[in-house]
Amino acid sequence: MNTWPSIYLQDSNSPLMEQLIFFHDHIMMILMMIVTTVSYIMIMLIFNNNMDRNLLEGQMIELIWTVTPALTLFFIATPSLRLLYLMDEINNPMMTTKAMGHQWYWTYEYSDFNDMEFDSYMINQENNNNFRLLDVDNRMVLPSNTFIRMIVTSMDVIHSWTLPSTGVKIDGTPGRLNQASLMMNRNGLIYGQCSEICGTNHSFMPIVVESVP
Repeated sequence: MNTWPSIYLQDSNSPLMEQLIFFHDHIMMILMMIVTTVSYIMIMLIFNNNMDRNLLEGQMIELIWTVTPALTLFFIATPSLRLLYLMDEINNPMMTTKAMGHQWYWTYEYSDFNDMEFDSYMINQENNNNFRLLDVDNRMVLPSNTFIRMIVTSMDVIHSWTLPSTGVKIDGTPGRLNQASLMMNRNGLIYGQCSEICGTNHSFMPIVVESVP
């Protein structure tokens, strides 16, 4: 279980977030290899007193330091492009929900049902049983292990509907509909916040999704 002050990513709650964490670890491994190699070469150059004044060119070393970065970029770009396509892929969703951003609260609409719409405000902090600045009066209830299409828009300024543990971060733009795929592995409460600077109360737009069987 992740603790709040952790510097690492939140525990994944969706297949997409699991892939994003794997990609993060993959990139960090490549970066550590690059840093270690370059540091070793720099240290060896600093403390090495040998020199060859007849050396005019080194075609092999030039070939190596040209081909190696190209291969490194290939190993980074391939999983990155795969993930980008997976994030945009929305085929035959089992249900559709809509989130509309306001200054400074969210309105949720269940598009597959008639007259299912409600506002979600941050709750009063007098109740000590809830997370401060993160809990809301009306939680968005969604089924787990279900492929959901999330539609996000805004009524005034640009907002951002963000659930870090599911790998979803999508802007709500006035006059436009943006969509993202959402699928939750586990049941429970998932917390998020508006991640766009949308005004003075930008930090008081919490998002709570209740994942149920």
